[in-house]
Order: sequence, then C-alpha cells, then structure tokens
Amino acid sequence: MSKVMGKAPSMALYETILQLKDLDECFRFFQDLCTISELRAMEQRFDVAVLLEKGMIYNDILDKTGASSATISRVNRSLNYGVDGYKDVFGRLAITEQPDEK
Repeated sequence: MSKVMGKAPSMALYETILQLKDLDECFRFFQDLCTISELRAMEQRFDVAVLLEKGMIYNDILDKTGASSATISRVNRSLNYGVDGYKDVFGRLAITEQPDEK
C-alpha cells in the first residue's frame, strides 16, 4: 500500500466506495464528497486515460479534452509506470466509446 505525503491512506473512503449500489448513488456520493472542480479534474484525467489507451496522440487528446500537456503526460506516466489501477479497470470495461464531449 502506497503512502500519500508520508501518511498511510485511510481505507474507509475506499471501503465506502465499494458499498455504492448503482451509478446514481455513486454520482450523488461524489457530488457530496468533492467540489465541482475536483470532479471535473478526475473526469478529465479518466477521459485522457481512455484516449491514451486507445492510442490517441497528445495533440488530439488536448483538443478533445482541453487537458494540459502536463496532465496528459502525468496520466500517461500512471498508465505506463503506475500501480495498474487504470489497467485493472480497463480490463473490466469495454472501452469502445469516446468519452463524452466536454
């Protein structure tokens, strides 16, 4: 288990997320938990990850998502050298549709 800023993560949040029953409940929970800008940032990073996984190039991802090159690079680094969180999820999902236009 990795540490964030020298502190072991509280597993309560992750255990709670696993208890969410459906998309609507998940959406409402995250609406309460996060600010609009935090949600948009996470949504954007996920969209970038999907597009990178599909083989899209940086400039096209930038145009499609509005993400900065730094964000795209960071997500790419996580995809290639992270702890395989994205890959675990992508292995369970059919990533065939483009992320929603923002």
